[in-house]
Parts: sequence; structure tokens; C-alpha cells
Amino acid sequence: MSTRLYVGNLSFEADAADLRELFSDTGTVEDAVIVTRPGTNRPRGFGFVTLANDAEADEAIRQLNGLELSGRALKVNRAKVAPTNEGSEADDTVSED
Repeated sequence: MSTRLYVGNLSFEADAADLRELFSDTGTVEDAVIVTRPGTNRPRGFGFVTLANDAEADEAIRQLNGLELSGRALKVNRAKVAPTNEGSEADDTVSED
């Protein structure tokens, strides 16, 4: 079963390809996205990476949480499922650059 990770404190120049490359050393990357601001499409400084299984996700957290990248210490942990409010629109736009 795949595991989705939150990746925070990213450089605003980072893109999904950068996330894929960074996380590919720790496991099989199924998906990588950078979250952008609605209307401007500018990165918000965080994203999500989906790895193939829990063991790969644990290894990615162990290796990459706190790693300095582009002068910023990454924050990597398991993504939390946000509660949805039926009938309302999402605030965040997800971009797969």
C-alpha cells in the first residue's frame, strides 16, 4: 500500500521533478506534487510525495527530514488526511509540474 508524505520548507524554485529525484534514492516514487497558490500558480513552499510502501516512506523520513536543500532544512513526515467539507471548494491548487 502506498504512503503519502508531506514535504515542507521547500525552496520556491523547487518543482515536482526535484522531489522525484530527491526521493527516488529512498524508494519508488509513485507521485510528486508541489502545492501552488490559486490564481498565481506560485509555489507555496510545500508538496507531497507518494512512495510505494510504508518501509520506503519510513526510510525517506529517516534520510530526508532535516536535510538542508537550497539553504532550507526540509520537513518530511507522513501526510495527514484533511477533513473535507462537502459542498465547499478546496483552498489549495495542486500542480504536477
